[in-house]
Amino acid sequence: MPNTEPMTQRVELATVRDRLAVDELITDYAVAVDDGDWEAYRKLFAPDGRADYRSAGGIEGDAGKVAAWLADNLRLFPVRQHLIVNRRVRFGLWEQDTGDTAQVQADYVNPMGFVGRDGGGPAAPDLVCGGRYAFGLLRTGDGWRLSEVVVREKWRHIADREAAPVIN
Repeated sequence: MPNTEPMTQRVELATVRDRLAVDELITDYAVAVDDGDWEAYRKLFAPDGRADYRSAGGIEGDAGKVAAWLADNLRLFPVRQHLIVNRRVRFGLWEQDTGDTAQVQADYVNPMGFVGRDGGGPAAPDLVCGGRYAFGLLRTGDGWRLSEVVVREKWRHIADREAAPVIN
C-alpha cells in the first residue's frame, strides 16, 4: 500500500495558503472601500468581475462602473469602517481542478460618518448598516480575484443629527 501522507500534507498546506489568500483579498476589499482607493478596488476583481449593491440602495455592474458609483456616493461619508466577520469559505470545482473557485459568506457592520459636527475630526457615526456579503472568487494567473460581490443589507440605523456629542 503506497504512503499518501506527504501528498496529503501538501494538499492541506495548499488549502491553508488558499484560505489565507482569500482572507487577505476580503480584507483588501474592506480597506479599499474604507480608504476610497478605487484603483485598488478595481484591481481586486477578475476582468469580468461584477458587484451588486442594490439591496443597500446602490447599483449593479462591472467593477469599474460600481467603483465610479461608490466614489461619487461615498464622498458624503469620509469616515468609513467595514468590519467583515464570520467568514465562511467554501472552495469549489472549476474544470475539474479542486480549489479554483471559492464562495465566501461574511457578515458586516459598516459605521459611516460625516466630518465632525464642528468641522474638525470625526464624531459618532451618522449611519450604521449591517448585513451579509456573498463573495465569489476565482483563482487567476495573478492570484485570487473577486468574480462577484453581492451585498445583502439587513438593517440600517441613521443617527439623530441633534444627539449629544460623544464624551471621550
